[in-house]
Amino acid sequence: MAESKGVIYRVSGPVVIADGLKEPKMYDVVKVGQQGLIGEIIKLVGGKATIQVYEDTTGLKPGDPVESTGVPLSVTLGPGLIGSIFDGIQRPLDKIKAKSGDFIARGVNVEAVDMKKKWRFVPTAKKGDKVKTGDIIGEVDETSLVKHRVLVPQGVNGTISDISEGSFALEDTVASLGSGNDLTLMQKWPVRIARPVIDKLPPDVPLVTGQRVVDTFFPIAKGGTAAVPGPFGSGKTVIQQQLAKWSDSEIVVYVGCGERGNEMTEVLTEFPHLVDPKSGRPIMDRTILIANTSNMPVAAREASIYTGITLAEYYRDMGYNVALMADSTSRWAEALREISGRLEEMPGEEGYPAYLGRKVAEFYERAGRVHVLNGEVGSVSAIGAVSPPGGDTSEPVSQNTLRVTRVFWALDASLAYRRHFPSINWLNSYSLYLDDLSKWYADNVDKEWNSMRAGAMSILQKEAEINEIVQLVGYDALPEKEKEVLDIAKSIREDYLQQSAYDEVDTYASVHKQYLMLKSILLLDEAERHVVDKGVMIEQLRKVDAKQKIARMKFVKEAEIDGYFNDVRSSINEISKMEAKAK
Repeated sequence: MAESKGVIYRVSGPVVIADGLKEPKMYDVVKVGQQGLIGEIIKLVGGKATIQVYEDTTGLKPGDPVESTGVPLSVTLGPGLIGSIFDGIQRPLDKIKAKSGDFIARGVNVEAVDMKKKWRFVPTAKKGDKVKTGDIIGEVDETSLVKHRVLVPQGVNGTISDISEGSFALEDTVASLGSGNDLTLMQKWPVRIARPVIDKLPPDVPLVTGQRVVDTFFPIAKGGTAAVPGPFGSGKTVIQQQLAKWSDSEIVVYVGCGERGNEMTEVLTEFPHLVDPKSGRPIMDRTILIANTSNMPVAAREASIYTGITLAEYYRDMGYNVALMADSTSRWAEALREISGRLEEMPGEEGYPAYLGRKVAEFYERAGRVHVLNGEVGSVSAIGAVSPPGGDTSEPVSQNTLRVTRVFWALDASLAYRRHFPSINWLNSYSLYLDDLSKWYADNVDKEWNSMRAGAMSILQKEAEINEIVQLVGYDALPEKEKEVLDIAKSIREDYLQQSAYDEVDTYASVHKQYLMLKSILLLDEAERHVVDKGVMIEQLRKVDAKQKIARMKFVKEAEIDGYFNDVRSSINEISKMEAKAK
């Protein structure tokens, strides 16, 4: 499309109003000023275009040139994305550094992926095949862990007239269609438009994370949405790294959206050294990082969120399960508030724009487990951290997020300070996927899994009630039955829910191991309640062997867990002999 040129009419921080652009369209990318700063049209009124600029606007003045590219803000999709670290508008940070040094210079223009690198293309379609949008025509080994499936771009259909195996750069033709369309290894996609699918599937398969408090009490489905609100220091980044490392997703997209520079630096230095536990390869071989720190231009935070979800959808369309981590959506909302204020819009609650809820919903709506256009099943699971000031989840960003997400992992700073990881508060959190996933757990783990989960949660809730009484009358004044509840609740908290991210064995627990651990604690509860009714004191029960064995269970390797469980069960059976002594 022909480019149109105008001039700056007014500048207000990251918001620039331009005049004189010919036929401007919403969300078209524009180049602003002498340095060609990247911006996006967000409002059109009376011949003037309002632009949010994704770079520092210092020095811009009325009369400076503005040039529209005529195309919406888009990302480049193709081999070379995995393992990359991008800024909010898909510029690779390593290439920016090579061009401008340690600080990002304004107006730096670099390719998102290496256009000259050759990739080995192996066709899966053949000459004469009829193909349509979304079909897979071949594969490229992008990394040791990811086979990049080359897709037919949007709006392209036809019969393959020529396709060949070989080494190709991204813009080289790998296949030709009779309709005159040439297919390459890359395509572009506008970030604000969701990639099309055939249909969405019910959320009835869990995203297994290996974190006991998540998988047992507050599971998330593949293609599900989760919110992780918590104050500073409550462990949001740590839990997201654990989920990136251990969840059974093939691709991870991690968006650092407006987080402090030191936190993002920690992620950028940690991730390249993390090892994928399933393959032994670096976790970056299946990860894309998007870094947008708090000292980068505010408007680019919004772009980083959309860039991340678009990259996730692209790999979903290949039939992969993708986990998207957004840390944190509060910073994105602050960017919306800043831009809204500059636009002099009527503010909503706490100064946020009135359309905050719609924007949050639009983002999370793009998650889901779906039938993609080629018939494969893929998923994008969106897990968004929220950073409410002081941990107050009644503020607008948390509340709007909770309206559209179906899992709430409430991080508790007091648990984090007590070194209880993951610091998910079991009394405040919830998952609305429990009913959807109950059949999967019954079929793949055990029929009694759902009743066991409910029983364990009931014990934790009773503990909270009894603790209120303890504060009034003291522990010693409690009846033995209530002491027994506190005893088992302590075992659930410390031996089951508490999990060490740094222990080689305890960092991940399979669903089978989780079942045996929880079963052991509930068998102990049953045995203790039985003998307490017969007059055995809780003080005597504290000395039994079974308790120590259950406490050590989390450090038992997967291969040995069945034998160890039988040993624990035998120890629990020994408790019945205490009943005889009590008589």
